[in-house]
Amino acid sequence: MKIHEGQHVLRGGTPLHTARAAVILLHGRGASAEDILSLGEQAIEDLPCVSLLAPQASGSVWYPQRFLFPLEQNEPHLTSALGVVAGLVREVESVGLPAAKVVLAGFSQGACLALEYAARNPRAYGGVLGLSGALIGPPGAPRGPQGARAMAGTDVYLGCSDRDPHIPLSSVEETAAYFHRIGAAVDKAIFPGMGHTVNAEELAEFQSLVSAAAASA
Repeated sequence: MKIHEGQHVLRGGTPLHTARAAVILLHGRGASAEDILSLGEQAIEDLPCVSLLAPQASGSVWYPQRFLFPLEQNEPHLTSALGVVAGLVREVESVGLPAAKVVLAGFSQGACLALEYAARNPRAYGGVLGLSGALIGPPGAPRGPQGARAMAGTDVYLGCSDRDPHIPLSSVEETAAYFHRIGAAVDKAIFPGMGHTVNAEELAEFQSLVSAAAASA
């Protein structure tokens, strides 16, 4: 069932065919592509060679239930959302940029989606940024076997409050452990009492990830 396919994709930064890196930006529940594109524009303000792609979820929701619910309760929306990300990755690759030049980034529900896509499609990306998010599914949910070095060379940044009302700290810790097991370089930043938002330190890490992806050979 097509749910999110066909929704508009906002674009910013350098046109994709001339870019040295691309950022796929995934918005949160109830938010918009415009919102997350604005965050991406802040991250590339000093980088003239980066393309931004921000898809819009149908009804502004990537999947209907909380990310901690059993996976089947978020279907078929979740599969459709993952398909949108996959389509954008293929579009980037079609112009000659490899996955190692793609940064997957999201906030809240979008962060969960970005992390879940990377976990289900593990390889070397330009970076994965999960702001106030975690892998999708109940705590301790089994995952298919992946090679121990499946994401070697990929920086994964997880930023979250220690008391986020939507994202339990234990879920962030479980997510960090999973990506570490499959070879990613994980940076987990937990901010006391921050709330469900993005702070200046997280934005600086975002800028650093994108800069490194654009500068890599």
